[in-house]
Amino acid sequence: MKALIIEDEILIAKNLSRLLKQIEPAIEIITVLDSVSASVKWLKENPAPDLIFMDIQLSDGVSFDIFNQVKIESPVIFTTAYNEYAIRAFKVNSVDYLLKPIDKDQLQKALDKFKKYFGVKNEVAESQLKLLLDNLQHKNTPRYKERFLAHYKGGIVPIAENRAAYFVKDTLIYLVTTDNEKLVTDYATIDELEEVVNPEKFFRANRQTMIAVEQVDAYKKHDTGKIEVHLKCDKNLRIDVSREKAHTFIDWIDK
Repeated sequence: MKALIIEDEILIAKNLSRLLKQIEPAIEIITVLDSVSASVKWLKENPAPDLIFMDIQLSDGVSFDIFNQVKIESPVIFTTAYNEYAIRAFKVNSVDYLLKPIDKDQLQKALDKFKKYFGVKNEVAESQLKLLLDNLQHKNTPRYKERFLAHYKGGIVPIAENRAAYFVKDTLIYLVTTDNEKLVTDYATIDELEEVVNPEKFFRANRQTMIAVEQVDAYKKHDTGKIEVHLKCDKNLRIDVSREKAHTFIDWIDK
């Protein structure tokens, strides 16, 4: 059996090679590659190995970027630092996961699974691998809030993303709607909020305020380098964007 290891941490690659030799003395480790670019080049220039051990996080990106550049003919066993819930969710017959640090018993089971399904038709293995990669791609795509919870008349209401005009800190964090209603949220800081909003739709104008792109009515440049933003929901409101953020704001609004 000829195996390829794609792993950017030298000690982990050495440990994996050692464990493989203990379990399968006849196994041949063809080479160890440490990046997406090196893996693509090697796979284009060499015959497909019997099996690939592939880390997910590599030095120059994530390993499923490899599949966008070259056709993988071999079964793949991923090695990853993902938690066990994610691992169970993405298991399929043709490939497996190994949670770092790699455990010898789990490696044995992964190899047993590889041997069991090695003879399946290529189209079945490829379809299962494609399903896995689609799941991985989805897993690594950021999920942003599509609605926000706010307090209203003694209750809590969900406010759709397109109804949020801006957020402002005034002791508490308030959500101001497109109808100019000011509602209390349970967010502790604007920093916390910034982590969950879509950066293409919301912009951190300053320490106290985050604005929605659809609510920008106009903006004015000042000699100081600052930008004054006017919002649709309140014609009397003026929000300042600092000189340091002015260029970033213009790039954001001009997309």
